[in-house]
Amino acid sequence: MHVPFCASRCGYCDFNTYTASELQGSGSSPDTWLEAVRRELTRARATVGDRAVDTVFVGGGTPSLIGAERLGAVLATIRSEFGLAPGAEVTTESNPESTSPEFFAGLVEAGYTRVSLGMQSAAPHVLRILDRRHTPGRAVDAAREARAAGIAHVNLDLIYATPGETTADLRGSVEAVLSAGVDHVSAYSLIVEDGTAMARKVARGELPAPDDDVAAERYELIDDLLSAAGLQWYEVSNWASSAGARCRHNLGYWLDGDWWGVGPGAHSHLAGRRWWNVKHPARYAAALAESADPEADHEVLTPTEQHTERVMLRLRLAEGLDLDLLDAPARAEADRAAAADLLELRGGRAILTRRGRLLADRVVQDLLLASETAPA
Repeated sequence: MHVPFCASRCGYCDFNTYTASELQGSGSSPDTWLEAVRRELTRARATVGDRAVDTVFVGGGTPSLIGAERLGAVLATIRSEFGLAPGAEVTTESNPESTSPEFFAGLVEAGYTRVSLGMQSAAPHVLRILDRRHTPGRAVDAAREARAAGIAHVNLDLIYATPGETTADLRGSVEAVLSAGVDHVSAYSLIVEDGTAMARKVARGELPAPDDDVAAERYELIDDLLSAAGLQWYEVSNWASSAGARCRHNLGYWLDGDWWGVGPGAHSHLAGRRWWNVKHPARYAAALAESADPEADHEVLTPTEQHTERVMLRLRLAEGLDLDLLDAPARAEADRAAAADLLELRGGRAILTRRGRLLADRVVQDLLLASETAPA
């Protein structure tokens, strides 16, 4: 479920989001979004049929901006149209500044089981560079409030290797995360996306570009601190305190499951067909109000594309990649990667070493190129 609303735009963000001023005069609002979402869910039910929902993930944007009542209405519609599978995982992202004990209590009452909070950093000057509005301590307080309200699983997001961030800054951020007692942490190296405010600052020389070597050192520090606290990596950028604390929704993506993306700009995948909705909330709502399909375009994945995605995504997991998915040239490349301490080969699987995690994209590329360039 994609919620496209934000109070302000972060300088590094290139997601499909809109501030109130950007939507002024368009007729778009949280209520028109909710009505359109309900209509799309009805269309999804007609396509998918009798199929209970295993996981729900409300992302954005800033879902917490629309309030617990509307988030509850979304989940009620999903229950009505599909039903939730026993033990379903139900997550919403939230911005720390738009949450409160009452908000989290409302989520629990509605049936949410998991909250993901965008913390990014505990250092004030790093938050300023990222154009984040929340105060440094608010994310930790919000995580504690979520746990106190009875949210079963709580995640905090970090961004590392921001220009101006020191090792001490990052250490302080991780220690703040651990003090909140969360059972899941996501940590992402800052990527300067084209078209963002941050990209323009880098192009003008106002900010230095992120340094890959610094990012590698920071990743290792995060892994050391989280591992020592009992949170183990299960995907290159994600750590959890137990198997039960892992994000099952994201695992569905990484294991090429089926999902229906609801909302403006949302992407879906069913049986090898991928499609995406029109981006603007007004166009999205107008299409559904006229009983039209909000789809903007689609693609049907070829067997080669499906194989590429399986290798790329499954290798990122701690369980690794089944070696049976590799042909002989790629298997030989896996042996070379193991000799270079990038992969560990055991139990019929290829698993990234910590050094391999730092170079995961290269490892994937080399495995795929080995097959493509092998003599016929």
